[in-house]
Order: sequence, then structure tokens, then C-alpha cells
Amino acid sequence: MTSVSEAQTAFGASRVRLGLGLRVRSRAFPWLLLAPSLLLLAAFTYLPILRVAWESLHDKPHGTRESLFVGLGNYTALFADKAFTQSVVNNLVYAAGTVPPSMALALLFALALQRSTRLNAVVRALLLFPSMVPLVAAASLFFFIFLPGVGLFDYYLAKIGVRGFNWLGDPDVALWSLIGITIWKNAGYYMLFYLAGLQTLPGDVLEAATIDGANGWQRLRHVIVPLLAPTTAFVLVIALINVLTQVDHVIVLTKGGPSNSTKLVLYYIYEQAHENFAAGKAAAASLLSVSFLLALSVVSLKTMERGAHAAS
Repeated sequence: MTSVSEAQTAFGASRVRLGLGLRVRSRAFPWLLLAPSLLLLAAFTYLPILRVAWESLHDKPHGTRESLFVGLGNYTALFADKAFTQSVVNNLVYAAGTVPPSMALALLFALALQRSTRLNAVVRALLLFPSMVPLVAAASLFFFIFLPGVGLFDYYLAKIGVRGFNWLGDPDVALWSLIGITIWKNAGYYMLFYLAGLQTLPGDVLEAATIDGANGWQRLRHVIVPLLAPTTAFVLVIALINVLTQVDHVIVLTKGGPSNSTKLVLYYIYEQAHENFAAGKAAAASLLSVSFLLALSVVSLKTMERGAHAAS
């Protein structure tokens, strides 16, 4: 009897150990599957952010190897730099001039072209084509379009008796020229998301609104736009990211001029890091811009989410 009870005890203990091992392996298996992605995320996202944060607290004079800890000195110098404050103002104007018009045009294009016809397919492709052109190539194209006196814009303005502008050389006009390029390039891209969002709208809700006597504007304002709130939130986040990351046209066309009128924050960062060799100020400006973008994206998503719940 003793040997039998000892065997049963040993068997029960082995089952317990086996069960614990299976549970440990079942919990570890998902992490093993995620490990490659987590390693890449850490290597290319989190570690660079930590490095930028470290560099923003240090200063490395040009021609030296030793980094000096300056604390918040880079941030103080940043806000004392008039070029940085001007770039922030320019970016705010750039965002206000590009994001709402691009999203509004994208929604209008999507509403007009949501039916699947051959003509609509051709028009969709034409509207989407600018987003497929690299921004450097688009900027090079617009360099010739914006040429004073002989460019395409001035040529057609002269046909109707209007005098052209110095599109890229006038401080009052240059930034708006870049805004026009950005709207031309991004509106068709954002249209794709609205087209996808329109396909998911419940048809019975639209039919009910029509039966209740709602006209086209009322359906758009009170039914379609609220139901598209998640799509709008997604497009808004993408548009805000583009506002802070698209700088190729500035480098090609204006290099921040004239008189810093087109200098955006990302170009300021590029200028500080690669031309002025002020890596600390560039890191501080990068960290501030990323933090601002993250906060703005979270607020936008939360606001749109509350709007979607209220509409439903």
C-alpha cells in the first residue's frame, strides 16, 4: 500500500509540474512570436527616442568629441531663437492652410465619385496620381510652373489680364505657394480613406433619413459626416503627421526663404543638425515636435471618438 500511495503521489506531482510547464510555455509562446517585431520596434523607435532625449540635454561643440551636459540649456536657446519661433508660426499657418482644405476636398471627391463607374474610376486615378509622385519630383515640376513671368500660372493669368506674382520670392506669397502644392498632392490620397469609409456606411440609416424627408445637405451634415467620424479622425492624424514630416518641397524650392517665410520646423531641425552642427538644439526641437504631434493626435482621436459615440 505504501508503494502504491508513493507512486500516486509522484504521478500527481509530475502532472502538476507538467501542467505548470504547459502554462508557462503557453504564456511565453505569444511573446516569442512577438519578439522579432518588438526587437525591431525597440531598435528603430524607442531607442532612437531615448537617444534624442539624451542628446537634447547635451551639447557637442563642432570639432570636439566630448558631449557636455547642459540640462535644459538647449531648450532655453531654442525658445530664444527667433528662427525657431518663426518656423513654429509658419508650421501653424501651413497646417491651417493645408489640413482643412485637403480633407474637405477629399470628402467632396469621395462623395462625388463613390459610385463604381468607368468614368469615376478614371477620375479617381487622375486625382490619386499626385500622391504617387515623389514630393521632390512634384516640387521640381512646380519650380517651372511658378517661374515669374514665364511660368504656367503667370502665362494663364496674363491671358485674363491679371499680373502674376513672384510665387517663391515674395515673403507674403511663398508659403501659400507651398500650401497649394501640398493640397494638390494630398487631397487625392485622403480621398481613398473617405471612399473606404463611405462603403461601410449602413444603407438602412441613409434610407431612413431619406424617407423622413431629409435633403442631401441634411443627410450629409446629420448622418454621413457623424458616421464618418472614425475615418475623419484617422485622416486627421495622417494629415498632421504630413504637416511635420513633409519638407522636400521646402528644400527644393525655397530652402526656408525668403526671409525665413517658408522655414518649417523640420527644415529648422535639418538646418541646425547638418548646417549649423548644433545637434543638441536639433534634438530638442525634434523631441518637442514629436511630443506636440503625439498630444495633438491623441486629442483628435479622443474628440472624434466622443463625436462618433454621440452620433450613434
